[in-house]
Amino acid sequence: MKKAAQIFNGPNSEDLGKFLIRFILAFGMIFHGWGKLMGGANHIAGMLGDMGIPSFIGYGVIIGEFVAPLLLIVGFKSRLAGLVMSFTMLVALLMVHTGDIFSVNDHGTWAIELLAIYLVGGLAIAFLGSGKYSLSKGQGDWD
Repeated sequence: MKKAAQIFNGPNSEDLGKFLIRFILAFGMIFHGWGKLMGGANHIAGMLGDMGIPSFIGYGVIIGEFVAPLLLIVGFKSRLAGLVMSFTMLVALLMVHTGDIFSVNDHGTWAIELLAIYLVGGLAIAFLGSGKYSLSKGQGDWD
């Protein structure tokens, strides 16, 4: 049993944990971004335009849902990428999901569960940094 505890308390365990969080959040989010990259972000741009916000800003969702996750996977500017991903989720929450905050979906789970995981996970990465299992090796102000 002591050997198992050493695996989770070893000198590389924090860096491995940071990598796992970065990877799974980015891997899941990148599919959302891929859809917008391939199909366009026209519907988001249109919603922003209807709100009086310049519609070109809607294409920033591709940065938040595709580019930032790519940066997280490789571990480059991870703190910044985590913030960008969280900001994107905050905008999605405010634009589309404010009525869902205190709701459950058809499966009985929190209606904004996945959105909240991406938002808070991005913030966690912004606080934790990338760790040594990254392109940047955790060095630099944004890593």
